[in-house]
Amino acid sequence: MEEIRPGRYRHFKGKEYRVLCLARHSETEEWMVVYQALYGEGGIWVRPAAMWNEIVEREGKCFPRFAYIGEE
Repeated sequence: MEEIRPGRYRHFKGKEYRVLCLARHSETEEWMVVYQALYGEGGIWVRPAAMWNEIVEREGKCFPRFAYIGEE
């Protein structure tokens, strides 16, 4: 798994998020990313780490789903 570190990330659609920490799913032991939206109400979310690191294709171009943009 590619390193996922705390800090700010930009989703490929443009919005920014803050990774708070990594956690393990209690049943599957899958690594999950705990993150917060840096817009709107600042909701807290979880997403599988494998999905966080995916490369997505949009309009014939490939992008990381989330790109690290720096520390807080």
